[in-house]
Amino acid sequence: MGWLSKGSLRRPRVLSAIAGVAGLGTLAAVAMVAAPSTALAQAPNSGGSSGGSPIVYVNPPKRLIPEGQALFAEDCETCHGVDAQGSTRAPNLQGLGAATVDFWITTGRMPLADPTTQAIEKPPRLTNQQAEAIASYIVSLAPGGPGIPSVNLKAANISRGEFLFSEDCAACHTITGVGDALANNVFAPSLYPATPTQVAEAIRTGPGNMPRFGPGTLSNQEVADVVRYVEYLHAPNDRGGAGLGHVGPVTEGLVAIVFGLGGLMVAGYWIGGRAPR
Repeated sequence: MGWLSKGSLRRPRVLSAIAGVAGLGTLAAVAMVAAPSTALAQAPNSGGSSGGSPIVYVNPPKRLIPEGQALFAEDCETCHGVDAQGSTRAPNLQGLGAATVDFWITTGRMPLADPTTQAIEKPPRLTNQQAEAIASYIVSLAPGGPGIPSVNLKAANISRGEFLFSEDCAACHTITGVGDALANNVFAPSLYPATPTQVAEAIRTGPGNMPRFGPGTLSNQEVADVVRYVEYLHAPNDRGGAGLGHVGPVTEGLVAIVFGLGGLMVAGYWIGGRAPR
């Protein structure tokens, strides 16, 4: 052993220690971003039923028809035509139901400045009562379509909602509901700003490029379950780590690379700089 110097004996120990610290950093990063599978099971109101209908659909009162007619003439008639029969710029609204009208107005997607672009959610120009008034007027022109839904979240099951969401919605909106780009400059929007009523309206009416899920595809109970899961996504239970925007593997991989591989590179550079020349 006399031919080994003290420095050469110490260097492998230093290398092992630094590699161990870098490995622990990688494990910590993975643990920070990975949420355990029990998060949903332990979320509040995660299951069971407290009785009552899961969803009740109601049309706005008829007393709002005169107000709705005036508002429609002022804000909607230019594109949708007289009596909401549609034009070359916008579709016919007769027979679509109150839920369709309420969704587009309360999410700020209508009125739309440029009908050739995808409508985006923004602060609405009209109040909820004004939206109901316009919906009441359109329903008076022709029956059809669902009324405005009121969702009973206490009767919903978040675990079933997650399963249904992963099957029918996650392909476009991602499993965390943050939205994603699709094709031809079309995108699936984030679901974080949506209210329970708006989520149920979107499921039943299929706004934009979204498919419409009728009662034959999703029952009222299943729609309520999906709505409950989307509500959970607004403030998810990130047990064991940080959410990192809930984008998923992109940010998780970035953290692993920065703290894991980055730590190993720094360690290698430091060891190389101390090597005898």
